[in-house]
Amino acid sequence: MRVKICGITQAEQAIAIARHGATHLGFICVPQSPRYLAPAALADITQALDAAGVVTKTVGVFADASLADIGAIARQANLSHLQLHGQETLEQCQQLLAELPGIFLIKAIRVRTTADLARAETYAPYVDALLLDAYHPDQLGGTGLTLDWDALVSFRPACPWMLAGGLTPENISTALSTLKPDGIDLSSGVEQSPGVKDLALVQHLFEQLQPWLHLQVEK
Repeated sequence: MRVKICGITQAEQAIAIARHGATHLGFICVPQSPRYLAPAALADITQALDAAGVVTKTVGVFADASLADIGAIARQANLSHLQLHGQETLEQCQQLLAELPGIFLIKAIRVRTTADLARAETYAPYVDALLLDAYHPDQLGGTGLTLDWDALVSFRPACPWMLAGGLTPENISTALSTLKPDGIDLSSGVEQSPGVKDLALVQHLFEQLQPWLHLQVEK
C-alpha cells in the first residue's frame, strides 16, 4: 500500500519519515501554501535523501502551475512523481506525461458531491493514479477535513487511487476498514504545525498501519 506523508519542508524529517516506512514523500510547490517549499530547497531535500541512501518516491504537488514551471521544478529536484491539485485539464495531464517521460502523474480531486467522483473517473485513463481530498473553499489540502467515507465505498476507478483528507493515526484503521484505497495521504494529521511533522505521530501511524503494510506496492 502506498503511504504518502505530504507537506514536508525539512530534510532531516524527510529522511526520518522515509525510514519509518513512507513510500512517498510530498512537497508543496504552491507558493500560497503555508507548507510551500521553494524549488532550490526542494532540490536540496531530494539530494539529501539520495546522499542518505533513502529509497522513496518524491512527489511535487502543484496547482494550476504552467507546464513549463512544473517541468523545470521536476527536473531540478529530480522528482519521481507529480501531483496536480488544481483545475488541470485532461489535455494538460497528457501533455505533462508526454513532456516528462517516466514521471508518475497523480490527479487530486477535492470531493464535495458525487459529481466530483464522476469527474475524478474521467481522469483515470489519462493519469497514473487519483487522489481524493476533502473540499475546502479556500485551501487546496492539509485542511484536516475528512471525506464522507461511506459515499466512497463503491468508488472503483480504472486506475489506483489514494485517500486523503483529515486522516490521522487515530482514524486510519477505521478508514482502511471502511474503504479499500490503493494508498493514503496524510499531512496535518501528523504535524506539529504546517510543514513541521511530529515524528512521534508518524511512528504511531505506522504502528496502526501494520495490518495493511503487506499490501505495499512499488509505485
